[in-house]
Amino acid sequence: MIRFEHVSKRYADGTMAVDDLSFEVAAGELVTLVGPSGCGKTTTMKMVNRLIEPTSGQIFLDGEDISEIDPVQLRRRIGYVIQQVGLFPHKTVLENTATVPHLLGWKKGDGKQRAAELLDLVGLDPSLYGDRYPEQLSGGQRQRVGVARALAADPPVLLMDEPFGAVDPVVREHLQTEFLRLQQEVNKTVLFVTHDIEEAVRLGDRIAVYGQGRIEQYDAPAAVLGAPANPYVADFVGSDRGLKRLSVTPIEETDLEQPPVVRLEDSAKTAGARMAAEGASWAVVLDSDGNLHGWVSSGRLLSGTVADHARRMEAWLPVGASLKRAFSTMLQHDAGWIAVIDESAKGRFLGVLTPATLHEALRRSTAADARAIPRTEVELETITGV
Repeated sequence: MIRFEHVSKRYADGTMAVDDLSFEVAAGELVTLVGPSGCGKTTTMKMVNRLIEPTSGQIFLDGEDISEIDPVQLRRRIGYVIQQVGLFPHKTVLENTATVPHLLGWKKGDGKQRAAELLDLVGLDPSLYGDRYPEQLSGGQRQRVGVARALAADPPVLLMDEPFGAVDPVVREHLQTEFLRLQQEVNKTVLFVTHDIEEAVRLGDRIAVYGQGRIEQYDAPAAVLGAPANPYVADFVGSDRGLKRLSVTPIEETDLEQPPVVRLEDSAKTAGARMAAEGASWAVVLDSDGNLHGWVSSGRLLSGTVADHARRMEAWLPVGASLKRAFSTMLQHDAGWIAVIDESAKGRFLGVLTPATLHEALRRSTAADARAIPRTEVELETITGV
């Protein structure tokens, strides 16, 4: 969808903002450009919509050289979201959102209908917010309007220049979550500029880590964190990159342990005897369909059925959730393990994740990326004894 071929930007004073840049962004991919201030990431993004013209090289949009496209027409095909939003203060939220459809000559009613649909999509009820003015909105709400406006003409490409940088951390995290949800629905090709490596890791399908005017590493977040290309990237992503990697490493079924399992309808005596035979003090409780119900302690199984003594399970996650969510869930519930289920199969129980298997999953994922092999092929070495 977007392709840079040997693109450079040198200013009149001799400053080389971007130096011989070549990379591609696939259709529907969200790529984060991350690096320190002045490294060229914003210049890179602004060259895509010709707010800045390259000194040399070519940029292609869906196979078309953008230098041959009228700049105004090009910009109307590309959504653009900036940190300060840039809403028109004299226009309502609905009018702001309908700006680009209006410029493209849409009928007024069609533009307003599209604007209302987009406001609803970004979580702003048009009946409540449509007639308000920007000054009547919070910072986070204004950012949502900015995203809605950028999407109003249904552009294939979205450029975002530190869009969530001007809001507090709590709102920022919420906006990131909502944007990921939105991207799953609209599936745009996105270039997202940020100076925050954690934001880059959380949002990006791939990350471009910038040095001075150059991309030092262009890869999936897990690979950047697990196998930095050079000392500069390692230093930039931080010594805690192992912790950051938790957020981009999913739980896989092969990571799970299989604890004792009993059924709701089992008699307490039968279940207790089975657990005793396995030397287990607890067991996972499933319903008649094999779906997760809860857990039970062997000390409670004195009479009746398992259903009489089972406790509901609070610490659980779907397979595919991040190891960061798993670790957070363990801490939140003060749990020594969490259950993992298959949500696509109505909650079918798959196994449990413990602190030890979580650590192993992280080590296996890091080793797999470093050696370019599947996680299932990684054999971990474990040191025993001191």
